[in-house]
Amino acid sequence: MSRVLLGYWRSSSSWRVRIALNWKALSYETVPVHLVADGGRQHRPEHRAMNPMRQVPVLLEDGVPLSQSVAILEYLEERYPEPPLLPADPWLRARVRQLTEVVNSGIQPIQNLSVMQRLKGEFALTPEQAKIWSRGWIEQGFVALEALVEKVGGQYCVGDAVSFADLCLVPQIYNARRFAVDLSPFPRLTAIEACLEQLPAFVRAHPSQQPDAV
Repeated sequence: MSRVLLGYWRSSSSWRVRIALNWKALSYETVPVHLVADGGRQHRPEHRAMNPMRQVPVLLEDGVPLSQSVAILEYLEERYPEPPLLPADPWLRARVRQLTEVVNSGIQPIQNLSVMQRLKGEFALTPEQAKIWSRGWIEQGFVALEALVEKVGGQYCVGDAVSFADLCLVPQIYNARRFAVDLSPFPRLTAIEACLEQLPAFVRAHPSQQPDAV
């Protein structure tokens, strides 16, 4: 089977999928899609044909595209269940999905590149004002994550096994640092990040390790 991941080195959604592929020891080819160059190559017709939302990542298996990072994670978990990224217990699985959606729905989409571009281009926010916008949403989401992880976390976000929630957390903390978020109020989140950063699947997925890193 051929497997290709179209993504961008600093895209947190692409990063989640890279971790999952590494975790499950699935070989794949990386094809960069630059989100800024030439007005954003995700807007080109050939990419829009694979993902009408004009976003990354897109996973191709034998040439068939699947987009939206959490949908890709769910697919990989069902198709390649070992090693798992969801707990066996239904309640804990729901908790993992809850934490995943705090990032996937409640933080990342509100501060991603396309939102920042519109804030600056259509609403005339300065770069610093746009940064403040993003920082505020990340901080609000992290307050929720810290409280939730305090209840269900262990070494990782939910207990002592790596899950989707961890795959979402690490890229989002990276973004938080880019936007100068004060992380001192979130000791549980940063402690979990420190553990995750030691794992080979996470190390290989880091933006600095990608062929299009700048």
